[in-house]
Amino acid sequence: MLEFRDISVSDKERICSALQRSDFMGCEYSFANNMAWRRLAGSKISFYKDFYICCAFDTEDGIPHFILPAGCGDYKELFSELKKFTSDLGCPLVMTGVTDNSLKMFGELFPDAFTYELDRDSSDYIYLTRDFISLKGKKYHGKRNHLARFSELDYSYSHITEKDFDDCITFCTAEYNERQDKADHSFIAEQFAINTYFSYFNELELKGGIIRIGGKAAAVTIGEKLNSNTFCVHIEKADTSFNGIYTGISHLFAEREASGFEYINREEDLGIEGLRRSKLSYNPAFLLNKYTVIFK
Repeated sequence: MLEFRDISVSDKERICSALQRSDFMGCEYSFANNMAWRRLAGSKISFYKDFYICCAFDTEDGIPHFILPAGCGDYKELFSELKKFTSDLGCPLVMTGVTDNSLKMFGELFPDAFTYELDRDSSDYIYLTRDFISLKGKKYHGKRNHLARFSELDYSYSHITEKDFDDCITFCTAEYNERQDKADHSFIAEQFAINTYFSYFNELELKGGIIRIGGKAAAVTIGEKLNSNTFCVHIEKADTSFNGIYTGISHLFAEREASGFEYINREEDLGIEGLRRSKLSYNPAFLLNKYTVIFK
């Protein structure tokens, strides 16, 4: 019988070992993300042999939503255990964040045993790192203009270290406090995630960048190596009263931290119109489609 519990920083070695074996590109397959965002949907973890299992229990439909487990072993045996677990709860087995490659695997292992639906709002934006940094060509003309405006600012950029943590948290908290809808659960969960990132910054092996203007924080970003060829950006916050600052922080961070990777994953847009426009404006190499799969 599978048993679920809260994730802990002490689980890092075991979980990262499973994640490394699978080498998935989706932003869900990050120990730091799983730990930081655990309050968003009541996520808990379990293990089955060499598989790592993460499941959201506080869902809108009241049904546990599993992320396709990472690791290695017999997926048919694993899914038999997962189905036993959900059957005992009186609900179907639901998988979220399933990519095209995983969907193909499901079709081979479980033909005619499931239905699926594209979750566009959760699909990740994947960029070629060389294009994201160079911004060459007509399609990046607008971004180069934004970067030119940013370059006119009297700013300093540096890697985030422990001496910056308090300023980073204060900056992100100030943005949260300005929201009219700050009681929204998703924004509360985001604040918890940000505090978790900085509380365990070194243990999680995160990378960060901070822009200061007039000695004060004006932009903050955090990311990490996601898999063998992809760097993932988890957080990006900036004071938009400064022209081009979002373009500036994203460009500087990518240039300094992601240049050794083929791809950059800038995560999903959550169906937020402005965020979708912004992510599309950087001309992603492709969208990493995510599907919700329901097993019969």
